[in-house]
Amino acid sequence: MSTDQQTTTIEQRIKAIFNKVLDIAPEEVKPDDKLDASLGIDSTEMVEISVGLKKEFGVPIADNEIKKTHTFNEIVGILRTKGAR
Repeated sequence: MSTDQQTTTIEQRIKAIFNKVLDIAPEEVKPDDKLDASLGIDSTEMVEISVGLKKEFGVPIADNEIKKTHTFNEIVGILRTKGAR
């Protein structure tokens, strides 16, 4: 594993998924951003983000567990609770 992979945080990995799905720069995502209000995520994008999180972290996520009304930090917390590293 390269040094870059070792130092990639959960937050950075989530931001990379947001970047892929929403085409927004990682630095544009703030910790308290609500996905719907701040980032304008629609339901189709939310499904894509949930699928991306499941694949990236290998943790079970129920279909409606990650909601558009969550903040970025709430998603980080949910993934950590599930054992994501």
